[in-house]
Amino acid sequence: MATADQVKALVKSHAEGDDERFYAVALQVAARAARSGHSGMAQELRDLVDSLRSRPTSRSAARRPTLVVQPRGELAGLLAVTYPETILADLVLDERLQARLYRVVLEQRQRDVLVTQGFAPERRLLLIGPPGTGKTITARALAGELRLPLFSIRLDSLITKMMGETAAKLRLIFDALAETRGVYLFDEVDALAGERAQGNDVGEIRRVLNSFLQFLEQDPSDSLIVAASNHPQLLDRALFRRFESVIEYPLPSPAVAQQVIRNRLASVPIGGIDWKTVRDASRSHSHAELTMAAEAAAKAAILTDDKVTTRGLVDALSDRLTDMDR
Repeated sequence: MATADQVKALVKSHAEGDDERFYAVALQVAARAARSGHSGMAQELRDLVDSLRSRPTSRSAARRPTLVVQPRGELAGLLAVTYPETILADLVLDERLQARLYRVVLEQRQRDVLVTQGFAPERRLLLIGPPGTGKTITARALAGELRLPLFSIRLDSLITKMMGETAAKLRLIFDALAETRGVYLFDEVDALAGERAQGNDVGEIRRVLNSFLQFLEQDPSDSLIVAASNHPQLLDRALFRRFESVIEYPLPSPAVAQQVIRNRLASVPIGGIDWKTVRDASRSHSHAELTMAAEAAAKAAILTDDKVTTRGLVDALSDRLTDMDR
């Protein structure tokens, strides 16, 4: 009865928690059924949608933003809180990586269902890969999808010369995880969880790492913990075992690179771009580098009252490579 596109739209809207889109597509299916002579099924679908919309416990209610919270006292110096509007659809990532992240969101939205069956949703993610490949913005998108606050851990305030103080501050952060559900981001976590076997290590630093590993293992909260590192080779091996998922962020493929550039140029006029040439020039660039190159080409075109051209994009991409080599 439903077309392939309608089935895909139903699945996508369900995964994203977009109830109104889900209901709209369901009503389209009902209308199609009525036109095909299946009036009974069409009426049942319409009645079901009306019933679900009238329920006070619908998922749209569950997705309302969490009440604004601000860290107080000593936590104010350890956590920076934001309320992102970014969602996964805003990210340009390869399909495998996007599917992996949508599954995390789906498990979080359906966590009560999983718990009743004796399972727990994924909530500890370790993101690894080169700088600028989307790890930090992923944490923002997860918070935006789940309507949760994003708490970024300030490692410069957390790590002190007195290692005993660092462990005590870590305990404060993990107490906050249990008290306030959110997405907690440990960016550049290698500063906190470096390999214990390194020769220049000292006993106090090892004790801080051991405390971090212990807090991760014993954390009973419903919060999401996202740790990100540009240098996974520096991480202690035991850290990997504390996360349900270790997700690798590669440099963008040529197709992803083209989409990143297209998205950034959406608001400016472009000429007849030779996308193959641009894709070839985009190799070895991260998502962030591609975005900056597209912005440079766009601004140059605007200031000369011209369109963005292939030459302009290639030159901007080449300039980014030169800057990276310095």
